[in-house]
Amino acid sequence: MAGSVTEVNDANFEEEVLKAEGPVLVDFWAPWCGPCRMVGPVVEEFAEENAGKIKVCKMNTDESIKTAQKYGIMSIPTLMVFKNGEKVAQLIGAMPKEQLTSNLSQYLD
Repeated sequence: MAGSVTEVNDANFEEEVLKAEGPVLVDFWAPWCGPCRMVGPVVEEFAEENAGKIKVCKMNTDESIKTAQKYGIMSIPTLMVFKNGEKVAQLIGAMPKEQLTSNLSQYLD
């Protein structure tokens, strides 16, 4: 995983995401999910290109069931943007980098 992406789980989600300063993008994924494997590199590129503007995290939904259920993750990949502890955006499914960047640009600090 790229150095600009933080791995989160049920235990550290509150500290890493909800208490973070500035916007946080969370990629909810699972290793068996084909579309997740397609969008993973796109999310990592986005993280590198926007370092300092948005924190990017990945959460394996197989390992962090509690948080996935809390946020109603029914389909993966699901990308959520949090700001000041609140969910402000949600994107579902794999998408090209241009679409991801376009959808998330308004949340960059």
